[in-house]
Amino acid sequence: MDKERARGLYFEEFVEGHEIETPARTVTEADVVQFAALSGDYNQLHTDAEFAKNTPYGQRIAHGLLGLSIASGLAARAGFIEGTAQAFMGLTWKFKKPILFGDTIHLRGKVSKTRPMPSLRGGIVVFDVAVLNQRNETVQQGEWTMLIQGKPRDSAT
Repeated sequence: MDKERARGLYFEEFVEGHEIETPARTVTEADVVQFAALSGDYNQLHTDAEFAKNTPYGQRIAHGLLGLSIASGLAARAGFIEGTAQAFMGLTWKFKKPILFGDTIHLRGKVSKTRPMPSLRGGIVVFDVAVLNQRNETVQQGEWTMLIQGKPRDSAT
C-alpha cells in the first residue's frame, strides 16, 4: 500500500541556508479580543483604547505572544513543516517593535543548523526567524528549534 507523501519537507531536505517565506496575514482587532479571551491577558495596552493613548505607542497594540502564535500558524500554512514536524523543541525570541491593529505580517526564515537524530528517525532543524510587517520592518525575531521527521524507510527493502 502506497503512503501519501507528507506535504512538508523531510529532515534530509532541509539544508543550511535554505530560505522560507510565508504568506501574509493582517492582525485585526477581533484577533486581539479573541486572544485576550483565550489567554486571559486583558492588559489595558491591548484592550483599552483610552489607556493606550497615553502609552509610548499612542494606541492599542497586539499581544506579543499573539504575534508569535500567528507566526507559528503562518509557518504551518506555508506547508514546509506540514506532516513532518514532530516537535517544537524550543525557541529564543525578541519582541522588537509593536504589532499594530491592521498590520499585515509574514514570516521569513532561514535554516541555520541541522543535526541528524537517527534514533528519532529524523533530525533537529534550527531556523533563524523574523516576523516582518507590511513596511518590511522586523517586529519579532529569534530562533526556532524543531524535530523534523526523516524520509520514510522504503518498506520494500
